[in-house]
Amino acid sequence: MSSTVKSFRNLAGVLSVQGCEVLAESFKVYTTLLKIMVPVLILVKVLEELGLVVFIGNTLQPLMGLLGLPEAMSVVWAATLFTNIYTGVLVFLSIAAEQPMTVAQVTVLGAILLMSHSIPVEGAVARRAGVPWWLTVLLRVGGAFVLGGILNLLYSKSGYLQESNVLMWNPPPVEASLSSWAINQFFALVSVFFIILFLIVFLRIIRALGIERVLTVAVVPVLRVIGVSRKAANIIIIGLTLGLSFGAGLLIRDIESGSMEMRDAFLAVCFLGVCHSLIDDTILVMLLGAHLSGVLWARVIFALLLMAVVSRVWAGKYQ
Repeated sequence: MSSTVKSFRNLAGVLSVQGCEVLAESFKVYTTLLKIMVPVLILVKVLEELGLVVFIGNTLQPLMGLLGLPEAMSVVWAATLFTNIYTGVLVFLSIAAEQPMTVAQVTVLGAILLMSHSIPVEGAVARRAGVPWWLTVLLRVGGAFVLGGILNLLYSKSGYLQESNVLMWNPPPVEASLSSWAINQFFALVSVFFIILFLIVFLRIIRALGIERVLTVAVVPVLRVIGVSRKAANIIIIGLTLGLSFGAGLLIRDIESGSMEMRDAFLAVCFLGVCHSLIDDTILVMLLGAHLSGVLWARVIFALLLMAVVSRVWAGKYQ
């Protein structure tokens, strides 16, 4: 009986140590992200209040015709670039009733929003992981414009998805006060810690069960195309499913611990910049009427082709 009690005590001791390590690691990753995200969020809100979104929208207006989109959609893209995809969706819904569009047009717009959103915050996180601002803007904004142009050309020439779009979702209006914004940001930032905690626990579990190797094998084709080693497999999987900030946050941890080479970090973050959150964000824009062909398959294929070029042209400069 005493040996059984001793065994349980030893197990409890091990779990306690493991739990403390996980909490410490999670807090370290979390504070790293907070130091990047909080100042940028505040700066973005100040500039937004000063009218920068409207200015960017006016600047983008002449480009909308090249993408087969109404000029009114420029403010949707601007809001998404500067803030986040959820804000862009709300702006879109506010003008969609007065601006009839085809499914093809909404798909083009959705693909653009998915590739180029939250540039200030996610660009700052990417910069911390070794990707310079100019490259983030070039890949994500320039890449979005190129992808949108290709989709517009394919849809218009083939006559595909030219039927009128029907909204599948219309959320209730959101309060736009400064206090409401602050409360939303607070709860969003708190939730980041619990997501990071879950991810670190999850990674330890799949490593202990040997599942990590299976997941690595599953993403080997992607790793080969973008030119990174298998060490980045978990980061790529997390970024593809949950988003750039979480993937890059864990990647920054690996860089600081010396377990991730700068070349792998650079290429992984570049790839996740143009191709992340494949589940929740994709579903969100599909609720607006966008078609899966453009907002998922075309986006993934374009991202892989783009990174095949990046890995061979720029990687050596940022090792």
